[in-house]
Amino acid sequence: MSLINISSLTFGYDGSPDNVFEGVSFQIDTDWRLGFTGRNGRGKTTFLKLLMGMYEYSGTISSSVDFLYFPFEVADKTKITVDIARNINANFEEWELERELSLLDADIGILNRPFETLSNGEQTKLLLAALFLNDNGYLLIDEPTNHLDASARQSVSEYLKTKKGFILVSHDRAFLDNCINHILSINKADIDIQRGNFSSWLENKERQDSFELSENEKLKKDINRLKTAAKRTSEWSDDVEKTKYDTRNSGLRVDKGFVGHKSAKMMKRSKSIEKRQNDLIDEKSSLLKNIEEADSLKIHPLEYHSSRLVTFDGVSAYYGKKQIFGNISFEINHGDRIAICGKNGSGKSSVIKLICGDEDGIIHTGNIRKGKTLIISQVSQDTSHLRGNLTSYAKDNGIDESLFKAILRKLDFSRSQFEKDISDFSGGQKKKVLVAKSLSQEAHLYIWDEPLNFIDVLSRMQIENLLLRYQPTMLFVEHDKTFTDTIAAKRIEL
Repeated sequence: MSLINISSLTFGYDGSPDNVFEGVSFQIDTDWRLGFTGRNGRGKTTFLKLLMGMYEYSGTISSSVDFLYFPFEVADKTKITVDIARNINANFEEWELERELSLLDADIGILNRPFETLSNGEQTKLLLAALFLNDNGYLLIDEPTNHLDASARQSVSEYLKTKKGFILVSHDRAFLDNCINHILSINKADIDIQRGNFSSWLENKERQDSFELSENEKLKKDINRLKTAAKRTSEWSDDVEKTKYDTRNSGLRVDKGFVGHKSAKMMKRSKSIEKRQNDLIDEKSSLLKNIEEADSLKIHPLEYHSSRLVTFDGVSAYYGKKQIFGNISFEINHGDRIAICGKNGSGKSSVIKLICGDEDGIIHTGNIRKGKTLIISQVSQDTSHLRGNLTSYAKDNGIDESLFKAILRKLDFSRSQFEKDISDFSGGQKKKVLVAKSLSQEAHLYIWDEPLNFIDVLSRMQIENLLLRYQPTMLFVEHDKTFTDTIAAKRIEL
């Protein structure tokens, strides 16, 4: 067992008015299977890169392990896969790599193929296997599940469950729950480490939030009560003090000493009440610092004149002579929430492209019927085209800028983020831009292709609540099992 010690860590990007980390100190046991969670833009990837020594910082980071980062950058993807593994780690026997791939449910035949011919899942599994074969390596695994299908996610999760220690950034709740035993969370005001998985962390957080909200309301009432009492006592003291200079009706002089003593006693009581009030204000100020804003979102689905929006009747699709999928039939009716399921390469995105009219070289047979006046709002996988500021993006896409930015605020965007170029956003923030655009559009049908890649868990839960509340007609591809189980009323298996 060894420890990673972080002491007084402070870091900020050049030109940014706020530091990402300010005087942060904590310890990590390298035997832990440590999940790492927090809202988009809080600094998860930044922290991993600080451990890698990629940025200058103040404070200290000390450890006896060698940090290894996933995803590993492969310079030449045309090389044979086994040679890529040797570039990552030369000190292993080939049978060891084959053993790791077997544990990951990967075909060892991929070792003799060019790396570029491997699927996303196969590439992920190969890189993880090679990295874990480093004797003194400690893996910093940054969102390995993006673009992995459900089967590959399960294989990777089961594999990580067998390993001794790593830091894992992931927003997939089921994935985290299966393979971690501690969790590190970047909160609004601090960093917290707990034993357990994501679900136990969330339960503890909700319990703490509920307690603080209740305590905050109680303290507000107590503070107002003491404020009134202090003011009343102070006024009484002043009234008593004034009687020192009065005369009684009998003409006798007032005992100024007695009155002064009584006034001072009442003033002392007033000061005591004020102190109790200030103590409660201090206590109240320590609450709610980590309460996450998760305001409810809205969507604006339109009613279509027909109950049936789209029909696939015996449709097969091809790229050139290669068949993508064959002879599928289904309908999208008003109110349906349909998940398209299947392994990567089974044609899920191709179904979406055919419905949206973005055929992009796809040839199909069979009949596709959709309403001529059907309005579709789409979230695509790709964010590479995003650039410019949010105002221009809203204008270019014909959406209401105020509504668009209001949705982003509810998805934890700071106002300072609005001034930045979208190309500088984190992966999760870019996906939120696409989701917010879709939520700003009035449409009959919402089609989302892996909308949650990189998006933090709390935002995923906001989006789930939205879809359950408004129940728009939608077709989606999403490998987050929890999201799909929660949202899908129907499934199409490819």
